[in-house]
Parts: sequence; C-alpha cells; structure tokens
Amino acid sequence: MIPAQMVVVILVFAIEVTATVVGQLLVKHAMEGSRTVGFTDARILKLFAGGVGALTVSFFLTIALLQHFDLSVFYPIQGSTVVLITLAAVIFLRERLTPQLLIGTLLISVGIVLVSLS
Repeated sequence: MIPAQMVVVILVFAIEVTATVVGQLLVKHAMEGSRTVGFTDARILKLFAGGVGALTVSFFLTIALLQHFDLSVFYPIQGSTVVLITLAAVIFLRERLTPQLLIGTLLISVGIVLVSLS
C-alpha cells in the first residue's frame, strides 16, 4: 500500500472508531436524561438523533472497511472501542470505574489481543 493510501485507511479507521464511541455516548446520555425530562424533550431527541447518526456513520464505514480488510485486521481495531467507550464514559458521563468494569474491560482487551495474534 502506498503512503497516501495508508493515510486514508488510518483516517477512515479513526473516523469509524470515533463515530462508534461518540454515538454510544450520545445515546447513553440521552437515555439518562430521558429519565428526568422525558424522551420527547427536544434536547433529548437531539442527543438521541446525534447518537443514532454517529452510529449510522460508523455502521457504513464498518461495511466499507470490511470490504477491504480481513476480520483479523479489522476486529482488533474495532474491539478497541470497548476500552475507549469505557474511558470516555468515565470522563464525559462521570460514570464510576468499578473493579468489575475495570476487570471486564481488561479481559475484553486481552481477548482482542489474543484473537489478533492467532
């Protein structure tokens, strides 16, 4: 792969992972907010629509990437979203990083590494 193509591939992977993380966070934030003001509140609907939009972008980029890469290449990168979503939820949504969550995230990360090595 020539360097220019490699830059494009890295950029598309970065956008796909970012869209997944942002989409998950927006949907989660909308669901939490809907408990107090209701799901039909304009702010909640905007958050939810933004999350669904980001996840839709992620979905179509995933399809495009899968057309060009084996799962053995794609899956470890996509699997990193679990760790990124966990960290982003702790930072932006102020979720608690419990021992169970930390252990679960570490186990998923180890599994991703093991799958990528096989």
